[in-house]
Amino acid sequence: MKKNNCFILVILFTFMSIQTKGQDFNLGFDHFAILVENLEESSNFYLNIMGLEEIENKTKQPHIRWFAMGSKSALHVIEDNQHKIADIKGVHLALYTDNLDGFITHLRQNNIYFENWPGEENTTNDRPDGVRQIYLKDPNGYWIEVNEN
Repeated sequence: MKKNNCFILVILFTFMSIQTKGQDFNLGFDHFAILVENLEESSNFYLNIMGLEEIENKTKQPHIRWFAMGSKSALHVIEDNQHKIADIKGVHLALYTDNLDGFITHLRQNNIYFENWPGEENTTNDRPDGVRQIYLKDPNGYWIEVNEN
């Protein structure tokens, strides 16, 4: 009987170990891809307004450009004139900055419209967790949320 109990325990622990490993994916964010009508205009926006660094486009496709978003994430900007996007604020790219006031000044200097979540122009709002934020659109109408870190 003790051998059977030990065997059952070994099987049980083996199953639990396999099940735990199967659930430990350690997923992380890799990239976000957007379709744009004008690659040059959109690339200039992400370079000069958003301040992202362009990185090597490993696809070597001339209608695609890649931009770093942190040390391990990227934004892939893909020119595609056949598909349109929906103008839904709830679907957005969320970024953060340590200097939201400086970023807002930069937007104003470049005449870039921004608003808060309720849609009030040129103002911030606080999320329920107290984080200050703004929203703006890129040249193709994609919403971008910028949070204070």
